[in-house]
Amino acid sequence: MSANLSALFYLISGILFILALRGLSSPETSRQGNYFGIAGMIIAIIITFLSVGNFGLGFIYVLVFLLIGGSVGAFIAFRIPMTAMPELVAGFHSLVGLAAVFVAISAFLKPEAFNLGIVGNIKLASLIEMSLGAAIGAITFSGSIIAFLKLRGIMSGAPITFKGQHLINLILGLGIIFLIYYLCSYQSSNIFWSIVIISFLVGVLLIIPIGGADMPVVISMLNSYSGWAAAGIGFTLENTALIITGALVGSSGAILSYIMCKGMNRSFFNVILGGWGATDQSSSSDSKEKKPVKSGNADDAAFLMKNASSVIIVPGYGMAVAQAQHALREMVDSLKKNGVKVSYAIHPVAGRMPGHMNVLLAEANVPYDEVFELEEINNDFANCDVAYVIGANDVTNPIAKTDPQSPIFGMPILDVEKSKSVLFVKRSLSPGYAGIDNDLFYRDNTLMLFADAKKMTEEIVKSL
Repeated sequence: MSANLSALFYLISGILFILALRGLSSPETSRQGNYFGIAGMIIAIIITFLSVGNFGLGFIYVLVFLLIGGSVGAFIAFRIPMTAMPELVAGFHSLVGLAAVFVAISAFLKPEAFNLGIVGNIKLASLIEMSLGAAIGAITFSGSIIAFLKLRGIMSGAPITFKGQHLINLILGLGIIFLIYYLCSYQSSNIFWSIVIISFLVGVLLIIPIGGADMPVVISMLNSYSGWAAAGIGFTLENTALIITGALVGSSGAILSYIMCKGMNRSFFNVILGGWGATDQSSSSDSKEKKPVKSGNADDAAFLMKNASSVIIVPGYGMAVAQAQHALREMVDSLKKNGVKVSYAIHPVAGRMPGHMNVLLAEANVPYDEVFELEEINNDFANCDVAYVIGANDVTNPIAKTDPQSPIFGMPILDVEKSKSVLFVKRSLSPGYAGIDNDLFYRDNTLMLFADAKKMTEEIVKSL
């Protein structure tokens, strides 16, 4: 296939990726956006194969591994529950980063295969591109692995900090820049491998001090890193589709991270530099035991909601774990039949990744016009009869407004405590993902419903 024709199809592929992002910006068009993305990727893969021009044994190897990898990815995607989607995304980000590292290594060891020159005399621009791609890819890989371990519960979600941590990160970051400069001058393999190894270490050090409350930002941030790594390698391979795709993913991920940080009242640079200002997230269990808690059952909850004029649903990760979204939709339908006005309140970081709750509610066919973001609905809680909190925790914690020492201090929360009554569905009084006790549990207008979210909601439906 000619270079001009390849460039044309890569451009079409890039336009489809842009349309995909545009579609994913709204729940109503998200499915169409996915179709655009799939079509763009299919075109990019086909054109890349046709551009190789050599259909020998190497081509067969590539095809075999593509089929193996695609089959594994499809199997995982079909089997993965929505609750595990955040760690799946982190895992896939790690693979993108690792792929960038492998391509950079191949380009450095065999530059003639990529038309980049010869060993010891690689083009300067290509050397800079591959070293940056390798560094960002390595940081993305190791950082994503740590994020995966934290989200999976294999590793503690609490920040891991030590004295001088940010100074070490700064020294290592400057060291990578210094080594890239020397690599361009001497093209030594030892310098190249040093860049890769240090970058792997930086990825670990960047993510371990970030606590659970900031994990959704980490997911979008790593998404951005993977995009920039892909773009860097795209320049090395002179692949237009890879450059466009990487730039789109990198920039959109960075913008999303900024928007989420703003929604959480976090500093984007503090989070991106690795949990700057992380505080002790230990739960005050001693004081928790002394506080009175009012608990109820499904009949109590049904009575309160049936006699309410307005109910606001606040979904969280507990709803995702219990897969309670369909039972919740059934409960809401029952309330509507009784003339109750029902709406949903979504916090920017509810769940474990951006849009987690929106996807679950869409899965249960919840009307989009009933779902509101924090800034759209927060003032309505003061006039609300009942707030039904199902599995959410940190995003409703009033301590974010009162305790400067709290790791979530300053983060905008859903003002559910202002409702006349709060029904809080939770298995126990255990702290949320940020590792802190929720003061809302002990408010006079809060009724705790200790149960599995799905089971409790189903029992409420029966009572209604």
